[in-house]
Amino acid sequence: MVFAEDNYLVREGTSALLRQVDDVELVAVVADLQELLDAVVAHAPDVVLTDIRMPPTNTTEGIDAAKRIRADHPSIGVVVLSQFADEEYAYELLKEGAAGLGYLLKERVAEIDELVRALREVSGGGSVLDPKVVEGLVGRRTESKNSPLKRLTQRELEVLGQIAEGKNNAGIAESLFLSSRAVEKHINSIFQKLDLSEELNVHRRVMAVLAFLRGRSGSRRDE
Repeated sequence: MVFAEDNYLVREGTSALLRQVDDVELVAVVADLQELLDAVVAHAPDVVLTDIRMPPTNTTEGIDAAKRIRADHPSIGVVVLSQFADEEYAYELLKEGAAGLGYLLKERVAEIDELVRALREVSGGGSVLDPKVVEGLVGRRTESKNSPLKRLTQRELEVLGQIAEGKNNAGIAESLFLSSRAVEKHINSIFQKLDLSEELNVHRRVMAVLAFLRGRSGSRRDE
């Protein structure tokens, strides 16, 4: 994997943690956007972990890099780290397709097992959204009178939140103490209520969550 972070202390600390994981091979550690893109070309990693703000502008380099990497190297997964649970950043990252992408808060770096789980998920073409981002978004959107989430039961909202975090059916069942059959039933109900029952791509699950939480039309179904 390739890791990009401009802050020296964060870069060195995170690199040290990642090097302790047996099945993670850290092939390059870089500090800015151009170095990141060059490292991807040079090493062709399975996955990239990148800060959202880096030189040269310290704005959205991580998101920009993720989009370019996914477009030019679709087999490479990218996890973007952000200091804040910002729905605008999350939506900007995932709006054109969630496959192979993740958005996590920087605090997850200290939870190395969770970070590695996210890296594995996106490297396999999955997608991950930080639980705190999901929690905040669901809370705000369900307060809106016009939110399509008003159609969902409390349990369906909980399942939807788990979906947005990138968990598969087995993971949802374990987290919510449900049977696999119950999880499937809730998911089918969610997509029917949100008019997404015709979706074919599994990665639309995260896109559906973001689209509806952002008040977007459910017609954005092409990833």
